[in-house]
Amino acid sequence: MAGKRKPSAAFMKPVQPDAALSAVVGSKAAPRTEITKNLWKYIKKHKLQDAKQRRMINADAAMKAVLGKSRVDMFEMTKLVSKHLK
Repeated sequence: MAGKRKPSAAFMKPVQPDAALSAVVGSKAAPRTEITKNLWKYIKKHKLQDAKQRRMINADAAMKAVLGKSRVDMFEMTKLVSKHLK
């Protein structure tokens, strides 16, 4: 039986969010996984997930600055967020 799977080193490398993303997840450099986790905390805290279509995110002003539009699919969201990471 194989041991516990090791996470990819590139995945765990801290990335720096830009100003727009920092307003949502904080300005501290963190691994992508952590940034995604914080993004979901923000979405749930501000009730931005669509009630009927759970895959859709209805952006508030801070999220709109990151996503560039007011409504986005959760899978598209991660792609749009990656543009804000250095």
